[in-house]
Amino acid sequence: MMEAVDEDIVIVGAGIAGLTTSLGLHRLGIRSLVLESSDGLRITGFAFTTWTNAWKALDAVGVADSLRQQHQRLNGNVATSSISGLQTSEMSFEAKGKHGDHEIRCVQRKLLLEAFSNELPSGTVRFSSKVVTVEESGFYKLVHLADGTILKTKVLIGCDGVNSVVATWLGFKKPAFTGRSAIRGCVDIKHNHGFGTKFMQFFGEGVRTGFIPCGDTTIYWFFTWTPSSCNQEKEIEDNPAEMRRLVLSKLGKVPDEVRAFIENTDLDGFISSPLRYRHPWELLWGNISKGNACVAGDALHPMTPDIGQGGCAALEDGVVLARCLAEALLKEPSGEKLAEKEEYKRRIEMGLKKYAKERRWRSIELISTAYMVGFIQQGDGKVMYFFRDILAAYMAGLLLKRADFDCGKLSIS
Repeated sequence: MMEAVDEDIVIVGAGIAGLTTSLGLHRLGIRSLVLESSDGLRITGFAFTTWTNAWKALDAVGVADSLRQQHQRLNGNVATSSISGLQTSEMSFEAKGKHGDHEIRCVQRKLLLEAFSNELPSGTVRFSSKVVTVEESGFYKLVHLADGTILKTKVLIGCDGVNSVVATWLGFKKPAFTGRSAIRGCVDIKHNHGFGTKFMQFFGEGVRTGFIPCGDTTIYWFFTWTPSSCNQEKEIEDNPAEMRRLVLSKLGKVPDEVRAFIENTDLDGFISSPLRYRHPWELLWGNISKGNACVAGDALHPMTPDIGQGGCAALEDGVVLARCLAEALLKEPSGEKLAEKEEYKRRIEMGLKKYAKERRWRSIELISTAYMVGFIQQGDGKVMYFFRDILAAYMAGLLLKRADFDCGKLSIS
């Protein structure tokens, strides 16, 4: 058996949650190792709506200003029925919340992950490092990689997405399928798109489409729908031409320039994925942390994209986790005495418990709201259309309400 390599903190997954946690720890003077299964930064998903709560987290880890310069601020949300072609609601993002002015932009995932990566010390992220299993060795965790490497760590953080090895080790079930799927794309137009600074949404028969400007020439779009069978989802998964045909066939009554965004998206700019979520009650009694291991991001709270909070919540997780861990780790025992070592272990466990307590109800609230909004917005049938149009303004308000949250600064007491 290969000799285990000692590491203080191992973070599995170099996505949004993993890199935020690592950068938060780095800002507080604590080193971590991030394991990424792919051979480079994972930029699938293209972009995501970055709400007020996310900007507070980005400010906390010190990368917000560079990203603000690369992405325009959005000033409102317009919802339109693609059945009637009529606008059902319009909402301004100019309103003030409990935590100050609202700030909403659509951030390109590639630029976000690069911003984190550029701030981390060289060698922090280890690519082509797929975690196969986790086992306990007394207080330590042994992390087995596909290449045979074994890492022995004092703290294990799973930021390894919906198929998380660490979440499974903690006892969580695989996330549930909603029966819905999303097709996403990003189109770069050579000239100014003239789309303004509004987030445009269209609701049709069992479908929802959104178009969000990232900058003057880039539009991110998404299309959520309900496949008639698992086979229909699988048939298009690796067929971008079929994805484009499907989206165009189901768009309904939308302006020609909106249709053109889909038509002009390069085929390698399409991605399809089934929508999954964790049942909220699993978080009520599940182990978000156990001993010196915990989960964050999609490994903790996979949710549907209906309120645009998946990536934002992952940023919050990273800040809170870095802060709670630092409070425990920055008082490392000086001697070799057993009592001091036991105290150190206890503090790590308490730090992760504090993080879990802080994130449990926030995660439950976001998963539940996203599921409910998706259920109403994408419901089929005349009664659902009626409800959806009546509730359009309320639903739009919910987006701002859930974004009006501050995860706090990195500083520790």
